[in-house]
Amino acid sequence: MKFMILVKATKDSEAGVMPTEKLFADMAAYHEELVKAGILVDASGLQRSEKGWRIRYSGNKRTVVDGPFTETKDLVAGYTVINVKSREEALEWTKRFPNPSIDGGAAEIEVRQYFELEDFGDSPSIERFRKMGVGE
Repeated sequence: MKFMILVKATKDSEAGVMPTEKLFADMAAYHEELVKAGILVDASGLQRSEKGWRIRYSGNKRTVVDGPFTETKDLVAGYTVINVKSREEALEWTKRFPNPSIDGGAAEIEVRQYFELEDFGDSPSIERFRKMGVGE
């Protein structure tokens, strides 16, 4: 079972304030534990939203909206993906996630489980995804 740990953005991360050496060290130690356990799939920080964009859809029409975006509570500053045997195991690992706040203050992570192709049943489109190796 794959889970994504989403690190929510803060005013500091959106202002371009870089993490402290202590925060980098805490994150490195945590991710090394994930590697040793054989469950780390991927992890990365994301540039602030001023370097990104959104695509808004209205039927077939697409509109590009350039960042920055003002509501930091809706933004993601980074992520970690783990592959574990159960929701309970994912919960135990995420309880150990270091406080991602740059100043050690208030912060939030959100954890979301991936869909697996089996969750959708069989169909020609799902089979196309299997052939691509997506969702495994």
